[in-house]
Amino acid sequence: MTARLYIPGDAAAVSVGADLTAEAVAAEARRLGQEVAIVRNGSRGLFWLEPMIEVAANGTRIAYGPVAPEDVPDLFAAGWLTGGTHPLCLGPTDSIPQLARQTRLVFARLGLDDPVSLEAYRSNGGLTGLHKALAMAPEAIIDTIDSAGLRGRGGAGFPTGIKWRTVLNAGSDRKYVVCNADEGDSGTFSDRMLMEGDPYSLIEGMLICGLAVGADTGYIYLRSEYPDAWKILQAAIAGATREGLLGDNVLGSGRRFDLHLFKGAGAYVCGEETALLESIEGKRGLVRAKPPLPALQGLFGQPTVVNNVITLASVPWILAHGGAAYAAYGCGRSRGTLPFQLAGNLKRPGLVEAPFGVSLRELLHDYGGGSASGRPIRAVQVGGPLGAYLPESRFDLPLDYEAFAAVGATVGHGGIVAFDDTVDMAGMARYAMAFCAQESCGKCTPCRIGSVRGVELLDAMLARRPQRSNDDTLLRDLCQTMLEGSLCAMGGMTPYPVLSALDNYPEDFGLAPRPVEKTA
Repeated sequence: MTARLYIPGDAAAVSVGADLTAEAVAAEARRLGQEVAIVRNGSRGLFWLEPMIEVAANGTRIAYGPVAPEDVPDLFAAGWLTGGTHPLCLGPTDSIPQLARQTRLVFARLGLDDPVSLEAYRSNGGLTGLHKALAMAPEAIIDTIDSAGLRGRGGAGFPTGIKWRTVLNAGSDRKYVVCNADEGDSGTFSDRMLMEGDPYSLIEGMLICGLAVGADTGYIYLRSEYPDAWKILQAAIAGATREGLLGDNVLGSGRRFDLHLFKGAGAYVCGEETALLESIEGKRGLVRAKPPLPALQGLFGQPTVVNNVITLASVPWILAHGGAAYAAYGCGRSRGTLPFQLAGNLKRPGLVEAPFGVSLRELLHDYGGGSASGRPIRAVQVGGPLGAYLPESRFDLPLDYEAFAAVGATVGHGGIVAFDDTVDMAGMARYAMAFCAQESCGKCTPCRIGSVRGVELLDAMLARRPQRSNDDTLLRDLCQTMLEGSLCAMGGMTPYPVLSALDNYPEDFGLAPRPVEKTA
């Protein structure tokens, strides 16, 4: 009987030796004369256990990890093909605590099978949402998205249904669906994981969006730094076209939808929707002034939906199970789940899909295991390189768009980067300004010039240390100008990490602590 083994082909697993481990497994099986079928699946997101191999034994997936090539002979000797015990055995995959506690809706299929097998996608519930959407009027599809409370997962949190309805009602016979897969925020990898591990869910989401708004053409704008995702998406698009999922007659419905894969320009600012559209059109990635909004005049001047990967990949689940079922998760106006990405100084980094409302403390300690260094976690940056730094006193804040906005922070794309008490927060603030100076498209003065002056001011402050000073007025004024005057979030959000570092860690700048404001 042929044993079936699942070895991730995800870029994160490959980076720590998954390909070498897969080769070692195949070689040892040949040496022993044992028949094995190796499936290169997507990662489950438990990065500290990668490469994690799952063995299908007696109807159960048994996990082993992290498995290095030199561990393979001992695993075979221990009878792992039938679920044998070994120090690397983690037990049934679904029972691993950090996985079992999650609420996986969007990522439910991740790691289950070959990501480019459309048959496997169907057998695991795929295309159910699309079949339902094909029998619905466009307004009904959008009503379902509205009732789910789905908001853009790219960072802005704009209600998805409103954007789709605007495009539906726009007066044009040519419309587009554009997926923003230019995942450039530090500490974020959920888009990449989904594209590499479950690409058909993105394709299905874009198809449903096309049905809802009346678009027959889609583009996936993929960042150039994701070569593995590029190969997987190419294979998935080809497979979907062969099987009639894409093309002139979607699943025999008479509807058309063509999908194009576009490689990004390697610029962080192209993650901004209008700069992204400029790039697809073959122009330099400069931010457009708004209005007009892309929903009215977007790609090639036509009404365009621009959503990120996780937003679109959430759509099939919502159509399959209903808007109310999705809205049952979350809190306040933040409904559903978000794949939080744990990175930085943590023992157990990786992906955690959980409903909105979970606290930073729970993510950092219950899932992340605390700092990898064993030292106290001093600061956490949420929402990418332009997100605010949150001190330990904010760790019980629920991850919710409005709750974070109330304290000058942002949930963003769900990236969470942890720092222990050895971090120099003044240095991190300088990094934010330097990042903006490097990545600014240069179109508006507050971002182009303000970021450079910000670096100069911070360098002067750092040079004065450890001399005490209260002179941060000019830097704060500069940040306010960037907040209010920048054309897009590149310059408008750069002050978030700088101001949060000044407010919460003044001693790192050589500043006296700011007086606590008294409330009535």
